[in-house]
Amino acid sequence: MLNRNELELNGLIVIQLLLFVDERPGSQETIEKIRSYLDSLDSPLCLNHLQVIEIKEQPHLLEHFRLVATPALIKIAPEPRHTLAGGNLVNQLEKWYPKWIQAIQEQEHPSEEFREELQGIGYSAELLRLSDEIFRLKQENEKLVEQLNFKDQVMAMLAHDLRSPLSAASMAVETLEIAKQNPKGLKDLQIEDQLLQQARNQLRMINRMITDILQTSKNKDSQLSMQWSRLNLQSLCYEIIEQYRESIAEKSLLLEYDLPQGLPAVYADSDLIRQVIINLLDNSIKYTPLNGKISLCILHRTNQKMQVTVADNGLGIPQEKQELIFEGHFRLQRDQAKDGYGIGLAVCRKIIRAHYGQIWVDSELGKGSFFHFTLPVYQ
Repeated sequence: MLNRNELELNGLIVIQLLLFVDERPGSQETIEKIRSYLDSLDSPLCLNHLQVIEIKEQPHLLEHFRLVATPALIKIAPEPRHTLAGGNLVNQLEKWYPKWIQAIQEQEHPSEEFREELQGIGYSAELLRLSDEIFRLKQENEKLVEQLNFKDQVMAMLAHDLRSPLSAASMAVETLEIAKQNPKGLKDLQIEDQLLQQARNQLRMINRMITDILQTSKNKDSQLSMQWSRLNLQSLCYEIIEQYRESIAEKSLLLEYDLPQGLPAVYADSDLIRQVIINLLDNSIKYTPLNGKISLCILHRTNQKMQVTVADNGLGIPQEKQELIFEGHFRLQRDQAKDGYGIGLAVCRKIIRAHYGQIWVDSELGKGSFFHFTLPVYQ
C-alpha cells in the first residue's frame, strides 16, 4: 500500500491495479510478465501499484468486480475503472497503458483533482484489506455457529435416540438378574438366550449411533483414520446377516442374498465397511413394512470394482430427494416420527468416498429402494 508521503506528492501519477489469477499453471508466468512490464515503466513521475489476488482465497471479490473470466487486470484508480481479461493481458496492457497516462494528463485540473485521486487509491486499498478481513471473520463466525448447532443436535440425539435402546437393554439385563436371584423365575434357557441377544443387539445399536455422531462431528473436510487391509466381503456380509436374523424375523421379512463364491477381496477398512452395511440394513429393516422383502447382493463389476447392493420393497424415496438424503441431518418429512437422526447416510458417503468408491440410490415411490456402493478390488 502507498504511504502518506507518496500520496501527497503533487504531480505524481500513480496507477492502482488488481490482478486476479486462478490455479492454472500459466498464472505465475502471467504475474511475472505483468510485473516486469510495469517495473520498466516506473519513473520519478509515474508509479504503478499492483496487487495480485488469488481467486480461491478471496472468491467474494469476483462478484464485487463482476468478473466473468480470469486472468483479469483491473485499473481501479484513477477513475474510471477499466478491466482487461483474457490470455493476452500483457499485449492489452501495452495498448491501454499509454491511453491511461494520456487521459490522466489531459484532466482539466490535474494538481487539485489528482490529489483526490491519489487519496482515493489509499482508501481503496484499505477498503480491500478491510473487505478481506470482514470476509475472513464471517467465515469463522459461520463455522462457530455450525459447531454450536451441531452441539445442540448431538445433545438432542443423546436425549432422544439413545433412550429407547438403553431402556430395552436395561430391561433385559434386569430380567436376567432377577432370574439369577430366583432360580424358579426363568426355567426356559431359550428365553434367557433371547434376553441376552436382545441386550447385545441394543448395545450394538448404541455403539453404532455414538460412532456415527462422533464421526459426523469431525470437520467435513477432515480425513478418516483408515486401517487398510484385504477384506473378504462375502464373509463380512454373512456375519452381519447373522446379527440381523432376529430383527428380520420380528417383522416377518423375507431376506434374500446373493453372495457368490470366489469373489476377489477388496481393499478396505473392515470396521468402516461393516458400519456402512449395518447402516443400510438398519434402514431397510426400519422402512420395509411387515412381510416385506429385503436383499443383500455383491456384484463383481470390473477388475477394479466390487459393488454391494442393499435393497427393499418399502416406501421408496422421491426422485428430487435422492441426493439430499446423503446430506447431514436431512430427513424426509414422512420419517420425522421414526427413530433416527438423519446422519447415517452422510457418514456412509464419507466412508465410501474415503475408499475411492461411490454410493447412490435407485428408488421409486411405492416400489422400494436400491442402495449401491462400490469398493476397489484388492490388487
